This record gives sequence, C-alpha cells and structure tokens, in this order.
Amino acid sequence: MIMAASSDSVFRTGLHNLLGITEIQLLEWMTFIEIIISVILIPTLKAIAPPYGRHGGSKWGPTLPAKLGWFVQELPSFAFPVWYLYYVNAMPRVNVVLLMMLAIHYFQRTFIYPFFIRGGKPTPIITFASAFIFCLYNGYLQGSYHGKYAKYHTYILFHPRFPLGILMFFVGMLINIHSDHILRNLRKPGELIYRIPNGGMFEYVSCANFFGEVVEWSGYALICWSLPALAFLLFVLVNLGARSWHHHRSYIAKFEDYPKNRKALIPFIF
Repeated sequence: MIMAASSDSVFRTGLHNLLGITEIQLLEWMTFIEIIISVILIPTLKAIAPPYGRHGGSKWGPTLPAKLGWFVQELPSFAFPVWYLYYVNAMPRVNVVLLMMLAIHYFQRTFIYPFFIRGGKPTPIITFASAFIFCLYNGYLQGSYHGKYAKYHTYILFHPRFPLGILMFFVGMLINIHSDHILRNLRKPGELIYRIPNGGMFEYVSCANFFGEVVEWSGYALICWSLPALAFLLFVLVNLGARSWHHHRSYIAKFEDYPKNRKALIPFIF
C-alpha cells in the first residue's frame, strides 16, 4: 500500500507529464472533452443507429464474438477503480464508496453479464473499439478523480443525497439486471427472432435495461456532485437515449400490436 500523497509516483510516466500539465489539469480537460463529445453525438446518434445488437452485424465490417467483445471492452472500467482502491491508502470513506459503486457495477457487466448472453449477434470491431476506448477513458477519469482528488467532508454521509444516491444506484442496478433477465428469456437457445418484452419496467419503457443504468448513474452523480460524474451521466443519457429511441422505433415498426403507452427510455416522458 502507498499513501494518497505519494500515489502520483505510480503515474510519473503518465500522459499528463508528457503534456507538461498536472494530472488534475488533465482530468479537467478530459471532463470537458467528454461533455463536448456527448453534445456532438446527439444529432449524430439520432441520424445513425449505434451499431449494437439488432442495429449491428457484419454490415459494419469485421466482428468479434459478443461474449468476448463485451468482456474485454468493459474490463478497464472495472480495473481502474479497483486499482485505486488497492494502491491509495487512507482513502476517505466517501471516496471508497464511490469507487466501490463503480467496481460493483462493472464487475457485474464484465464478469457476469457477458456469460449469460444467449446467441448474441457478433459485435462489430468498430463498436468494440469505441466502447473499449470509452471505458478506458472514462474509467481512468472517474477512478482517478474520485479516488485521488475529490474532497468530501464526512458529513456527506448524513446528507440526504447520500442515502438517496445509494438507493437510486442499487435500485437502478436491480432494474438493469432484471430487465436483462427478461430479454434473455424472450428467446429459446439458438433463436434470433425478436419478441415484445413484458414485465417489470418494460410495462412503461421499451428499453428498461437502459433505464436501469440511467437511474444507477444518476444516483452515482448525485453523491459525487462533481463535473466528471456529471459528464459521465450526460454521455450515458446521450448514448442510451439514442439507442432507446432507435429500439423503440424498431419495435413500433415490427409489431402492429406494440403497446402504445410505452415510452422509449424514461417512463411517461421520453
């Protein structure tokens, strides 16, 4: 173990040194870049469906097996918070909680979710590469900022936003896992057909699994109360919002009896 004050020694050959700036300055620039990219992606992803699942396939070029692609692309977002939890000693409790939230989510998405995928379409390499780069980028941003630089008073543990954020995070995670379970069981082994999902939050939105993630990261951002966490939430909203919008239109086009009261991502709103 090393003390938080000396943890920068591990990163002396890092990108921020090559650029001649401090690591916190690098993280600030990365935060603004993530926000700018999210804004730019709004019209782009509305016009072109992100190449995941039903919108992916070989038309996007070479592919990888879905399970392998998902495992590798999510791994950096799990590795960074675990790295900081291990190497930064005497980390304040609030910061430990924030990194544990990241680690718990990405443990499930890296080591559990991929191995329950049933007959998923191969992942285009362009999709895998973009997801891997984002997980590497955002994993470092969230892990480094909230593990080394974010300062919180211990009274935050007793502030209403702390238990509310924790509740939102774990309720969102349960919604996400339950919705993935519903989707998996729509198909028999080997089937590639699409059916209308029902039950749980699917009674209200077409993409209940995405809704769960939005709730999760809203809870995380509520506790963090930081610009890097807000940038992450914005990217999640833009990315999953676009995917939900395209999924919703696909359901409506494919099924004449699709429930008219369902929204795409946010119940009763969008």
